[in-house]
Amino acid sequence: MSTQPKPYYSFEDYLAAERAATDTKHEYVVGQVFAMVGATYHHNLIAANLARKLGNQLESSRCSVLASDMRLRIETADACAYPDVVVLCGEPAFLDPRKDVLTDATLVAEVLSPSTEGYDRGEKFALYRGLPGLQHYLLIAQDRLALDLFTRQPDDRWLLDAYTDADAQIPLEAIGCTLRLREVYDKVSFAPGDDPGL
Repeated sequence: MSTQPKPYYSFEDYLAAERAATDTKHEYVVGQVFAMVGATYHHNLIAANLARKLGNQLESSRCSVLASDMRLRIETADACAYPDVVVLCGEPAFLDPRKDVLTDATLVAEVLSPSTEGYDRGEKFALYRGLPGLQHYLLIAQDRLALDLFTRQPDDRWLLDAYTDADAQIPLEAIGCTLRLREVYDKVSFAPGDDPGL
C-alpha cells in the first residue's frame, strides 16, 4: 500500500497564503501546513477569561496580552502557530513591518482539547521552547478543573506545577501576575455529575 507524499511548503509560501486567507487559519511546522478547527464554547470562554484576567493585572505594565489571532513564528523550529493567549513584555519583535507575526513571547497559553492535548503537551511545547524569551507555558483543560504551568529555570530546565484546586494561587513571576484557578474557569460549567470544585 502506498501513501501519498505530503506537499512541502516554504514558510514564505505559507505566510503569503495565510495572509490572503479570510476565513481559515493554519499552523506551519517544517514545511507542513495544518488546518485549525473551530473551538468549543468552553475553549473560547477559558481563553477569554485568561486574557481578561491577565490584561487587567498588566494594565499599567510593559506587558501586552494578545488572543488567538496573533501568529507566533518560532524560527529555531521552522514553525508558526496561533497560541490561544500570548503575553509579551517589553518591545514586541515582529517578523516584518506588517506586524502580524510575532517572533517571541514571554508567556504562551493553550487551552487543551481532546484532539490536540497530546500535541500541545509534546511536540508543540518542544517548538515553543525554541522561543528565547519564553518563561511560562500554560496548559488549561477545558473538560475539567486543571491547569499545568511550566516555568523556565535559570539552567533552561522547565519546572511543572499542576493546579486542580479552584482556590489555588498560580504565580506567574516572569510577568508579575497571580491567577486564581477559579478566575480562569469563570462561568464554565462542566457536565452534570462532574465535580470541578467551583
